[in-house]
Parts: sequence; structure tokens; C-alpha cells
Amino acid sequence: MTEGALRTRVDAETGVAVLTLDRPERHNAIDLATAAQLTGAWRAFRFDDSVRAVVVTGAGDRAFCTGIDRSVQVPQPRSPYTVDDPLAAIGPKANDCWKPVIAAVNGMACGGAFYLLGEAEFLVAAEDATFFDPHTAYGMVSAYESMYMAQRMPHGEAARMALMGTAERISARRAYETGLVSELTSPGGALDAAVRAAGTIAAFPTEAVQGTVRSLWSARQSALAASLAQAPHLVTLGNLPPERQAELFGGRRGGEFRVR
Repeated sequence: MTEGALRTRVDAETGVAVLTLDRPERHNAIDLATAAQLTGAWRAFRFDDSVRAVVVTGAGDRAFCTGIDRSVQVPQPRSPYTVDDPLAAIGPKANDCWKPVIAAVNGMACGGAFYLLGEAEFLVAAEDATFFDPHTAYGMVSAYESMYMAQRMPHGEAARMALMGTAERISARRAYETGLVSELTSPGGALDAAVRAAGTIAAFPTEAVQGTVRSLWSARQSALAASLAQAPHLVTLGNLPPERQAELFGGRRGGEFRVR
């Protein structure tokens, strides 16, 4: 099924759904319509008993997702205690979907992509995938993204990625070594590997699988919820004005970076 910038394919035999961000010309960046479609997809999966596991990926080989589309403009309330975040509900757990989710990462995964990666059970990545967080380079606080990644990576690795901004990208090999990625594949092989893993999980009794997913998340959810509650005022107080962010974005586009 295709809906705008999102494609959904369900294998009736295995019970595995593949959810594909389909904006390769924009590096699968998420605009408001795509964000709404993601929310709708996760909420639909909750009620679809034919879906027992989900793989989320991006179209093409250049990017899994590069976060929010820079053309998106979201009016913000004049308060340091709240932020209207268009990506807040693009992940499965934000939509109370406790079916197992595996992310298949190809190419770049950065910034707002971490909302999806942070709510997946585990990541499979092609050897040519890279991970980075551009926020600081553009005068923006990496709050939500860093909080998600701090749950998945050693503190020093999460801090380095957030603070180095666009100057450095983490290779898939380094991401595997630090535990962010659970399996490496040859270029182009991440989706097939993720679908195979999802098929194995989907074959197990549904109640036991979803209960295990919920148990694992219970162990980390309190800390994450407490952290996310602090994010709005950190963003509001630390972000540069939008026009200054745009200047930095335009000036740094296509600059040099180091792959680690």
C-alpha cells in the first residue's frame, strides 16, 4: 500500500510489515504529511492482527532518513516550557504500538531519524551506513535526539556524536562496535537481513513477543520519560533564532566531514 511518502507492504504468510519512507529525492526527510502518515501507520498496526513484526527503512541507498525536512515551518508557542515538535509521534512506542520493530539502515541516518531508531527494538545496518547529529552545527540543541541515543549508546559515544555535529559521522562499523547496531550487512543487504530477523520473531507466539517488548521497554521508559520532559525548555532556551539557523545550514551544506 502506498500513501503519499510512505509505503507499507505486509507479507500475509510471515506477518512481517515493511514500512518504507519514500522520499529518496529528499533523503527521506520527514515533512508534516509524512509525519502524520507515520503516526497513522503505527496506530493502524496496533489493530491489524495480520502484522506481527515491522521493519522500518528508507527508500534508495543514500539515506535511511535525514530527519525533519528543512522546508517545514512549525509555529511555536511563546513559552520556554513547551515545544510543538512535529516528530514527537512518528515512532511506534509514542503511538502505543508494542509489536516488535526492526530498523534497516542504509546510507545516512541523522537528526530526527533518531526518533524512529530510538523506538526500534534493534538496528540492522549496511556497512556503508553512517550516523550523525547535525544540531549543534546549526545552532540547535540536540535534546530529543540525544536522549534517545543516550538510551542506546555509551554516554561518551552519544555525547561525541551530538557535540561533533556535521564535522563527524559514525560509520556502521563503529556503530556496531558500540552497540547501536546489532548486525552489519554488505551494502544493500540491510533490508533483507532485517526482514529475516522479523520473520523469525513473527513466527513466535504473539502474546509472548509483545510482552517481551513491553518488558524491555519498561526497564528504560521511566528514565527516558523523565529526560524527554526536560527537552522543551532546553530547546527553547538554547536554539538560535530560525533565520540564524538557516544561515548556518546554508553555509555548512556540503562541507567536509570525518567518518569514524
